[in-house]
Amino acid sequence: MFSNLSTIEIIFLSIGFFAQGLFASRFIFQWIYSEKKGESYIPLIFWYLSIFGGIGLLTYAIFRKDPVIILGQSFGIFIYLRNLILIYNKKNEKN
Repeated sequence: MFSNLSTIEIIFLSIGFFAQGLFASRFIFQWIYSEKKGESYIPLIFWYLSIFGGIGLLTYAIFRKDPVIILGQSFGIFIYLRNLILIYNKKNEKN
């Protein structure tokens, strides 16, 4: 299956799979935290997994020259970063 891929293609494929794993794992963390709290809750790690998974997927998409994924991940990364800024600004207001 992968025998006809170049080394660089295998590297980027690995990046893509790893990034997708990070991105998907954010829902597992969100579910675990929500179960512990007994209500829907988005933990801070959700946003970090979103950013790092999104950056990895964006890297893979750029390599593949896929404009759909490039646009989607670029927009998503901006939103994830903005959420972290809002969270940290709120924490700083309390202190």
